Amino acid sequence: MKAFWNSMTGRVFVVLMLGIIASWALTQWLAVNERQRTIERYRDFHALERAEQIITTADVVRPESRAQYLRVASKGSVKLELAEDTRAVPQPPTEFSASLAGRLGRDYGVTPLSERPPECDLPRPGSLFSPSRWRGTCEAMNVLMTDGQMLKLSILPPRAPPPTGHNEYLAFLPALLCIAILAYFVARMTMRPLKQLAQAAKDLGNDINHPPLVPQGASEIRQASAAFNAMQARIRQHIAQRTEMLAAITHDLQTPLTRIRLRLEKVPDAELQQKLLDDLSAMQQMVKEGLDLARSMDATGAMQKLDLDSLLDSVCSDAAEAGQDVVLQGRASMALMGRPMDIRRCLVNLIDNAVKYGHRAQVTVERLAGAARIRIRDNGPGIPPDQLAKVFEPFYRLESSRSRESGGTGLGLTIARNIAEQHGASLSLSNQDGGGLEATLLVPEFYAGK
Repeated sequence: MKAFWNSMTGRVFVVLMLGIIASWALTQWLAVNERQRTIERYRDFHALERAEQIITTADVVRPESRAQYLRVASKGSVKLELAEDTRAVPQPPTEFSASLAGRLGRDYGVTPLSERPPECDLPRPGSLFSPSRWRGTCEAMNVLMTDGQMLKLSILPPRAPPPTGHNEYLAFLPALLCIAILAYFVARMTMRPLKQLAQAAKDLGNDINHPPLVPQGASEIRQASAAFNAMQARIRQHIAQRTEMLAAITHDLQTPLTRIRLRLEKVPDAELQQKLLDDLSAMQQMVKEGLDLARSMDATGAMQKLDLDSLLDSVCSDAAEAGQDVVLQGRASMALMGRPMDIRRCLVNLIDNAVKYGHRAQVTVERLAGAARIRIRDNGPGIPPDQLAKVFEPFYRLESSRSRESGGTGLGLTIARNIAEQHGASLSLSNQDGGGLEATLLVPEFYAGK
């Protein structure tokens, strides 16, 4: 769940949810308030009609029977009763009082009162978006009848409707669920092309000859897919040209190097001759490893299903027959997809590195959850912690000597890491507490067959 909220899909989902809910809430608030204003206007018109009717009817009732009539007629939100204070200070006319005075005519006197009825400020049960207090007409006024009697007219809020047992928050849940489903599908639909592009970039890193993307979807997505395919073609062409160039250089250097070796055989000084031959051998080895480095970054070869245990046993047996102290332990009992010569070169480089600097290579393989972990440990002094990452850089060596016996060319680990990355594996180095350096090669499940 945490991965979903941290993903782009989760973030787009949250933004869409918040935006849709905010828009829906604003629309609902506007609709409820507009409906409330319509109800208030209709109620004010009805109260005006009711007040005119009660007052004109009370005016024709005899004064001695008027109090009884007022008790019977004043049972709703419009109440007419005998005025207790007949000396009220005149107030500016309100919209309601002015309308009522215009309806009654000049024979009646309508005087608004400054004191509002207490019912005006009582909270009212309402919905989630409706106001909590009545915003329509709620006021009191004195009405002078034609016979000189003063009555008090009170316009009160309408009675609250009876409870229905309907929970508005529960009614909101279906709408919220629909909004969440819509936002999720929109987020998935929006992020799917981006995920496909990310997967294509990952596949490109593992296999430069991976089939190109099929342009589909919106015009922007098709344009991005076309640009990605063009980039893949240019990278593939660049790698091929670089490999061909290095191969040509290596091939062309073989002839003059061979002539130099033949001429060195005629040098009379044996000591000088051996030194020159050693330098020539180092030069030839550097040319060869330079070509191997270029080939290690070329993923144009065909992938094959390989038995990891058989491959490790073959590599370790060849090393042991060559006089190296190599021990193999464990079994992975799994297959992996890879290029046989490249995988073999990666393992040989790691074992040679362990034997050269640690005089011994202990190879351990084990099966993890859908992956294989290969550990190659030596008995050497290890590497300073601040240089564990630098040794993977091309031509970087801990020794300053150019001698093949001590420093080498500094390309072995670089080639091994390039091959591992081309096969979706990871290569890391670590110093062990008991002494020695351990190289760990982890082949993920994606490239493993059961």
